[in-house]
Amino acid sequence: MEKELLNQIIIRYQQGKASPDEIKFIETYYQALEHRADRNGIGSQLPSNQTWAEIQQHIHTTIQQNEPSKTIKLWRRISVVAAAVALITIGIYFYIAPRIANQHEVTKYANDVAPGKQGATLTLANGKNIRLADAANGELAKESGVVISKSANGQLVYEIKSTNTESNHINVLSTSKGETYQVRLPDGSLVWLNAASSLTYSTALNERRQRRVKLSGEAYFEVAKDKAHPFIVESNGQEVEVLGTHFNVNSYTDEAATETTLLEGSVSVNGKTVLKPGEQSVLSEGKISVLKVDAENFVDWKNGEFVFTDEPLGDILRKVSRWYDVEFVVVNQKVLSNTFTGSVSRSDKVSGVLRVLQKASKVRFSIEGKTIKIE
Repeated sequence: MEKELLNQIIIRYQQGKASPDEIKFIETYYQALEHRADRNGIGSQLPSNQTWAEIQQHIHTTIQQNEPSKTIKLWRRISVVAAAVALITIGIYFYIAPRIANQHEVTKYANDVAPGKQGATLTLANGKNIRLADAANGELAKESGVVISKSANGQLVYEIKSTNTESNHINVLSTSKGETYQVRLPDGSLVWLNAASSLTYSTALNERRQRRVKLSGEAYFEVAKDKAHPFIVESNGQEVEVLGTHFNVNSYTDEAATETTLLEGSVSVNGKTVLKPGEQSVLSEGKISVLKVDAENFVDWKNGEFVFTDEPLGDILRKVSRWYDVEFVVVNQKVLSNTFTGSVSRSDKVSGVLRVLQKASKVRFSIEGKTIKIE
């Protein structure tokens, strides 16, 4: 196969139709050939217009024409030619193989899926829905003395403009699959929402004795310090209470457990379990266990990455499904227990994630629209 590819490149080179890469390849390897020949004192044996067949014929003819007394010198020449031929063959392999692989990937991932993006829907107390990806920057609405606006960097911002606030104005910020968004709440706390998640809160958040929000899905919180008003996150059978700290809550209903991971400060889970930085509480079937973890790995999504550490394929596919808004069809369910370690950017197309998984196992993927088949 390498010989055929070499001939094709040489023909294109002779016809002036070679690509810049092919021209560079041909000239580089013929220069290497000439250098080897000159170094051995025999001159260049291969004009640059020769094909593979002519190279072989040159060797054969030279053997027949030379006298026995010249055998040693002849074999020096042949060895140089053979070495050059080997060099060219190796070069062809490393030049062509990646391109063949890339062509294969292009065909295999012809229906590649783009990554998720910044976007969400804000539902106001009056029922009005605002698609934030489409909304212009600036003021979006006013509710009970609170101005809601969209900043230049796409963040949703609540600003209290009047002390005459009402506690019954509830807003909901929700992301679909393939979306993520950031909000600064009325008390100044920052929240990042992962894909397929929602946050429910009052526009008068800091006017109550407790700053209470409800979470579905996953979010990272940087809570503004306020000892007089504990911040409480209610999600999927648990309550996390903090005074001011950084933590992540994963409470997707299709996951086996609800995980709360602490990066700074301290949090109380269900009023009895207190976490320290680098610890994670796992709530499953009404029971809480505490693990020591690398907390940064659990906010990888916020930092624009997928980070896998001995993670089962089934767990990975759920994350990928939410971010790329795709559906997986698994032919062999046994592969879901395979574990993987590695990382990949969430800004890559879905094929980038699939290639990482393929390199780590014998699992194979094919993309058909929004459906990805695993074999």
